[in-house]
Amino acid sequence: MMRAEISPILQQLNQVIIGKQPQIELALACVLAGGHLLIEDLPGMGKTTLAQGLATTLGLSYQRVQFTSDMLPADIIGVSIFDPNAQAFSFHPGPIFNQVLLADEVNRASPKTQSALLEAMAEQQVSIDGETHSLPTPFFVIATQNPIDQAGTFPLPESQLDRFMMRIELGFPEMEAEMAMLQGKQLQHPEQVISVDDLLQMQQAVRQVSASEAVLNYLLRLVSESRYNATFTNALSPRCSKTLLQAAKACAWMKGRDYLLPDDVQQVFTAVAEHRLGGISDAKGSALSQTLLAAVDPLA
Repeated sequence: MMRAEISPILQQLNQVIIGKQPQIELALACVLAGGHLLIEDLPGMGKTTLAQGLATTLGLSYQRVQFTSDMLPADIIGVSIFDPNAQAFSFHPGPIFNQVLLADEVNRASPKTQSALLEAMAEQQVSIDGETHSLPTPFFVIATQNPIDQAGTFPLPESQLDRFMMRIELGFPEMEAEMAMLQGKQLQHPEQVISVDDLLQMQQAVRQVSASEAVLNYLLRLVSESRYNATFTNALSPRCSKTLLQAAKACAWMKGRDYLLPDDVQQVFTAVAEHRLGGISDAKGSALSQTLLAAVDPLA
C-alpha cells in the first residue's frame, strides 16, 4: 500500500506511461532520494515522455536538451559574453540552470560534452571562467540514452554512470497497454500535482527512515561480494553503497514505513547496481545484479 501523498503522483504518471508501474515507482523513488536518473531503451519507448511527465507532475522547472555529436559544453552550462557597455564579461546561464535537466539521448554527445555534467551532478554547481555558479534546489538530471549498439552513440564513461543513482529500462508495453495508448487513453498533458516545498519535505522524510544494523550488514555484504568475487569485473564503489541505502529508504518511505527491510534493498538493487556492474541492455540485462542477489543470503 502506497503512502497517501504518493498515490496522486503515481496515479497521474501511470496515465502518462501506461502499464509501467514498477519503472515509474523506481523513477519516483530516485527523485525522492535526491538522485539522478538514466532511462535507457530503444527509440520510441516513452523515455522522454516519462521524464517530462515526472518533472511536470512534481512542479519542477525543466528544460529539455537534445544531445547531438556537435554539441559543446557551453551549450549546456552557459557562456560568458563580453558586454562592451559595461566593459566586462557577463555570464549567460545555459539550460542546466533548471531544477530538472532533461538530457535527451545523452550518449549521442561527445565524451567532452558528457563530462560537462559531472560537476553539476556531483556537487550541484558548475564552474566556468574561474567562477562557481550554484544550481537550483532541488536539482536533477534525468537523462535518456539509446542502447550502445545504436548508430551514432558514445558510451558513457564509468565515472559518469556512477553519478546516476538509477538506470531503468521501460521495455515494450503489454498488448493491453499499447491498445489503451492507441485508443487515446494516455494522458497527453499532465498537470502539477505537488509543490516544490512538498517535494523537499518528502525528501527530508526519506532521509529520516531508519536502517537497522542487520539491514546495513546485508547491504554491505552485497557490495563486498562484487569486490571479491571474480565473477564481477566492475566492483561496486562506496558511492554505490550510499546510493543504494538512499534509494532503499525512498522505497520504504513510499510504502508507508519509516524503517528499512531487505526487500527494499532488493527492489532497487538492479536499478542501482546493474549499470555500475557493467551490465548491458539485452535479454539478459539484469543478469549480473541478479547473480549478486542470489549469492548473498539476506538472513545470514
